[in-house]
Amino acid sequence: MIPILKDMTLEAKRVFLRVDYNVPLHGNQVGEAHRIDSTLPTLNFILARAKTVLLASHLGRPGGKRDPQYSLEPVRAYLQSKLSQPVILAPDCIGADVERLAAIAANRIILLENLRFHPEEEANEVEFCRALAALADVYVNDAFGAAHRAHASVSGMVRFFRAKGMGLLMQKEVDYLGRLLSSPQRPFVAVLGGAKVSDKIGVIHNLLPKLDALLVGGGMAYTFLRTENVPVGKSLVEEKQLAVAKDVLARAQAMRLPLLLPSDHVVAQEVKGSDPAETVSVIPADKMGLDIGPGTAAEYAAKLSAAKLVLWNGPMGVFEEERFFSGTRAVAFALAASKAVSIVAGGDTVAAVRLAGVEDKISHLSTGGGATLEFLEGKKLPGIEALETNS
Repeated sequence: MIPILKDMTLEAKRVFLRVDYNVPLHGNQVGEAHRIDSTLPTLNFILARAKTVLLASHLGRPGGKRDPQYSLEPVRAYLQSKLSQPVILAPDCIGADVERLAAIAANRIILLENLRFHPEEEANEVEFCRALAALADVYVNDAFGAAHRAHASVSGMVRFFRAKGMGLLMQKEVDYLGRLLSSPQRPFVAVLGGAKVSDKIGVIHNLLPKLDALLVGGGMAYTFLRTENVPVGKSLVEEKQLAVAKDVLARAQAMRLPLLLPSDHVVAQEVKGSDPAETVSVIPADKMGLDIGPGTAAEYAAKLSAAKLVLWNGPMGVFEEERFFSGTRAVAFALAASKAVSIVAGGDTVAAVRLAGVEDKISHLSTGGGATLEFLEGKKLPGIEALETNS
């Protein structure tokens, strides 16, 4: 049993809040703030009750040393503008200077500097865990995107707290993603795209017995099509995954599970080339599939309109290029129009939904990348295990 935020005693406490603010930066500004915005309900809940909140996150891969380009200062500035109250960036994430800041009553929101400036964070070193834990009375984890990492701030330090639990975002992620694994509403449809079969194979194997239909798009579709001797031209194919893809198709057929692959394609010679994109049912030898075609999009939309529960992970094509965005946009619009509980996972897929302008019509935009995939594979996540009351 994992304690949830509303059941925790926070009054007059210093709360260590692990968040995932590993966001893209454009210069000295936050480029995409979905992960930050998603934690604001938790942050406001704690601020209404606790004395001080110490926010902790990593950003990028500084290699265990201080690197100004990975400072959390842009995040501090963004947070301060959203919260309309002071947010202090600590000079470090541990040490006497940080402890002094945390002891000042007026300092209500303290953002600790990048955890990964210390190699001990990823090494889950016990004294580093102890030093982090010394800053606060209560531990709350709202960093679902990092929950699959057995790092000091995610799992190691939790052992030093009696009062620990998950934030509102973590709770929301577990609730929504848990629906996909335990007694899902039917019909349950999964839309899987992106470049590689290898990235999704664990999810496919775990979800296949639970699904009523699987719709495949993106680059990974061409590995499946190759196994059925369909011409794929210069399209992306994972040669080492052909046997795996063939096995998935055979399992789906044995289960009488509809596994839909693209029947038409938007193709070109190069992703950024000047040659015109065209829609074909058979891909020419000198071209590559870069988006699902309109016929496929319509077929997928029909499946989504009848669904009660939908998981979408991975775009249908190279959506960053406008001429290859139509298929992904069509799936986004169909999902937005559907009455299904809709869960969109993966940074590219969330970005595509936002680009299509329908994010407010999706039930849940997951903040996890690797964490979401591992959760859906049925794996135990260290950040969640550490919060269990018997741990």
